[in-house]
Amino acid sequence: MSLRRTRRGERDTGGNPPARKSVRSAKLAALPVAFAGRRMAGAGKKAMGRPARQVDHDIRVRTAEHMFEVLGELKGCAAKLGQMLALYELALPPELAEPYRNALSRLQDATPPMLPGTVHAELAAALGPGWRAHFREFDDRRAASATIGQVHRAVWHDGRRVAVKIMYPGAREAVLSDLEQLRKLAWIAPVFLPNTDVAAALAALSECVRAELDYAAEADNQRAFAAAYAGDPDFHVPAVIAQQGDVIISEWLDGVPLTRLVTAGAQAERDRVGMLAIRFVWSSPQRCGLLYGDPHPGNFRVLPDGRLGVVDFGACTPWPPPQFLPMVHDLVDALINGTPTDLEAAARAHGFATGPLDAEALVAELMPFTDLLRHPTFHANTEWLRERVLSVASPRLTNVFRQLGAPAYLAPFQRALAGLLGLSCQLGATGPIRDEILRWSPELTAVMTRHRTRADRPADLAMHRLRRSAGPSRDAAAG
Repeated sequence: MSLRRTRRGERDTGGNPPARKSVRSAKLAALPVAFAGRRMAGAGKKAMGRPARQVDHDIRVRTAEHMFEVLGELKGCAAKLGQMLALYELALPPELAEPYRNALSRLQDATPPMLPGTVHAELAAALGPGWRAHFREFDDRRAASATIGQVHRAVWHDGRRVAVKIMYPGAREAVLSDLEQLRKLAWIAPVFLPNTDVAAALAALSECVRAELDYAAEADNQRAFAAAYAGDPDFHVPAVIAQQGDVIISEWLDGVPLTRLVTAGAQAERDRVGMLAIRFVWSSPQRCGLLYGDPHPGNFRVLPDGRLGVVDFGACTPWPPPQFLPMVHDLVDALINGTPTDLEAAARAHGFATGPLDAEALVAELMPFTDLLRHPTFHANTEWLRERVLSVASPRLTNVFRQLGAPAYLAPFQRALAGLLGLSCQLGATGPIRDEILRWSPELTAVMTRHRTRADRPADLAMHRLRRSAGPSRDAAAG
């Protein structure tokens, strides 16, 4: 494959992510260096009389654009990091979040495409030199992009309209390189999470990411979901037509992407679709034995008949492991129906705490998360999520979450839950979220049944004080 020179003097790889460790590391290392340079330049502008507010805003805009430009170019794990930042962007005040939101949108929608020659070469490698015989039509223009591949419209040889998902050349090497860099940076994690088994957590994360490089396994996951949800009045999973090498060919879905619904959809439709997304993710373990692990807006479509179409099944995990359901029951039961002492005992029994633990502070911090279960109707919104993220991520040394660790097996569930919360709050969905969760969670149904039987008991004033203390003001003051 020939290489062209770009206007910046760098080599153009035809839209492929650079796989060399030195190149990827240099690009990532340039981010904080550039940020420091902007701050120094900004200090000079302030000294010359420019308004500090305007200077700081310009720095945020340029930093956000640079960050997501680099993440989009690197793709692989770096682009997945960009997707994860969408959740934490929601934790920022609106005036600070806007530059990151705009840049993230460009990352998700406008990552550099593979050139036609590269696309053809990848199809030939996977389907053989006569790959065109499989199609009546094939559109060289990219129809959609993902973190490790892109999708093209085509017409299969039997007349079916199909989506052809092709992995970026070099994506596998790029992802493995990123995972290696992540391991090298793991030494800093104990500063923020001193009680977490970082090696085990990284191993679990790496396994999740590596799974998305296996298109044969992804096709098997998609077939399992398609069979489990066949004929469902609310959902549609496209059938897998063929899979070879780093190419998956699936039924094409016409529909409105949730990215558009988030920005321009009527609230009633956003409520409906938000509840459907919650139902799909929460029901997936019971219906097909797999957890749908990547519920971000780009993976859902509202079909013309109103059903929710779902794509991208690389991040799916057999679920639940045997220890998960007892853990959920014991922790939530202790939090909602028990005492701080009960919660501490459950946290220690299930591997979340081994050292000192301020159980009363933990109750105060966790109680707002139970809003979804304690109210028949809940409004998922960015303000609520912002408070929760700031509570968990606050760098103050007294943050009780620093006293906790998370068992490594929870990594897939944490990813799915974080994505689902982010999606629901982006939609601003309101609905009977509690009932939807309990419908698929017998262990939580038992907890909430006990909670309802306690409704006539005298109020626990100490617990009410703990709940009131869990608001955003404490974190904001600690700043």
